Amino acid sequence: MRVTMIGHCTVLLEAPGARLVTDPFFGTLGHVAYARRRPPAVTREEVGHVDGVLVSHSHWDHIDRKFLRGLDGAAPVLAPSGTSLVMKLKGARRVVPVRRWESRKIGAAVVTAVPAVHLAIALGYVVQMDDLCLYFSGDTYHRPFMSEIARRFRIDVALMPVTTFRAPTTMGERGAVAAARDLRPATIIPIHLGIQPRSPLLRTGQSVAGFERRLREAGLKSEVVHLGEGESWDSAGAAVVNRAGLG
Repeated sequence: MRVTMIGHCTVLLEAPGARLVTDPFFGTLGHVAYARRRPPAVTREEVGHVDGVLVSHSHWDHIDRKFLRGLDGAAPVLAPSGTSLVMKLKGARRVVPVRRWESRKIGAAVVTAVPAVHLAIALGYVVQMDDLCLYFSGDTYHRPFMSEIARRFRIDVALMPVTTFRAPTTMGERGAVAAARDLRPATIIPIHLGIQPRSPLLRTGQSVAGFERRLREAGLKSEVVHLGEGESWDSAGAAVVNRAGLG
């Protein structure tokens, strides 16, 4: 399995027989309250063919209308049940609504929707492919359901937020450590790092380094791999490589 950070929560997951994108967001400007810190590694067109898209929720920094409109009409867009109309208005043509613990097969991958708690109807996803199990949390807070995810799946890689803002929208450093304790992933890849509040008053000093320090202080052994835009983690060698122009 190869995991490539396109930017923010947009990640390309690749294995023989499956190519998936999470929470597509290719805008470069942000919006009135949040600025995009760095542009995505590639354009919408450079992503190339995908077999499916996993959408955790319908907030502006997790859905890209132009990307969804440009998808092959056969590619399913998995989204939380109850958001189908919104997804179609956002450009998705083949919306597949899913509920908690419901599974779908996309190519060689098996994708299971798992709980999430956010300021919108939300889900996370567990992706099983290439003999590995990856958890994509989307935007969520730490909650007891993470222990249930760990009971049902052995998580090899967890893509999850590890910092947040003064008005918390995801897990911060402490919540992410609690999530790591529950999930017990071998590897953690931080996400949701691509935007920040325009007002400095709403920012915090939380960072990936701060999360990793707390993780070690808690005695947890998960490896933390911080991917910059365009960088990949590959399970074959667990190496970080730069993949500019990944289509």
